[in-house]
Amino acid sequence: MVRKQLRHAKLHTICEEAKCPNIGECFNRGTATFLILGRICSRNCTYCHVQHGIPEPLNTDEPDDVAESVRSLGLRYAVITSVTRDDLSDGGAEHFAQTIQAIKQKNPHCKVEVLIPDFQGNTDSLNRVLSAKPDVLNHNIEVVEELFSMIRPQGDYQQSLTVLKMSKTLAPDIPTKSGFMVGLGETTTQIHRLLKDLRSAHVEYLTIGQYLQPSKEHRPVSKYYSPEEFVELESHAYTLGFSHVVSGPLVRSSYHADECIRNK
Repeated sequence: MVRKQLRHAKLHTICEEAKCPNIGECFNRGTATFLILGRICSRNCTYCHVQHGIPEPLNTDEPDDVAESVRSLGLRYAVITSVTRDDLSDGGAEHFAQTIQAIKQKNPHCKVEVLIPDFQGNTDSLNRVLSAKPDVLNHNIEVVEELFSMIRPQGDYQQSLTVLKMSKTLAPDIPTKSGFMVGLGETTTQIHRLLKDLRSAHVEYLTIGQYLQPSKEHRPVSKYYSPEEFVELESHAYTLGFSHVVSGPLVRSSYHADECIRNK
């Protein structure tokens, strides 16, 4: 039903574009993470399966189309993410804000989580998204600082932390969330440092998942973590003060995303 509705509305999901391993489970639950701002990303991260290149023009009908799909599917929790649009002066912030507002107008009982890019550190762009009152502001750190230049060469670790910290400064009542992958060559010490950095940025919700190589052109997996190791990471995160942690081999940033609000 979800896939059919998305195709009818000519909408895309990160579930499909990034080859998420949980797509069957989430679609069967009637949930999906909507991908806005087109299908082509202006960045080329070495772990990501989303197509990169010259982005498409914005679809001005997209906010209303997403809101209508949320209504048709009867969603109580919608996650909105996007490709990175460094070609746009605001990074697509206005489009995010319009999508949040359209969903809430047509679906007043639906919670909205946004998974945003770094907007190249533009505080005005971040503030515009927050002004639309999402229920959760998510920005994924993705990897430990020591691997950032190799995995996310067009991003900046400290800038991503600043986005999360600034979000709490601008809108202290909106919970923040982040997530990262393991299996790319990081050490336990580096992971623990990353967790401390996220807590120092006042991040409340956290996801930790196993990196899976989407194709032979992408960075290979350095290590497959055991379920027990994911439990250990989750336990350590809770000792640092995170209020909701989901950690496991197939966990992705939007996996069971509604649970963080439900358990708040």
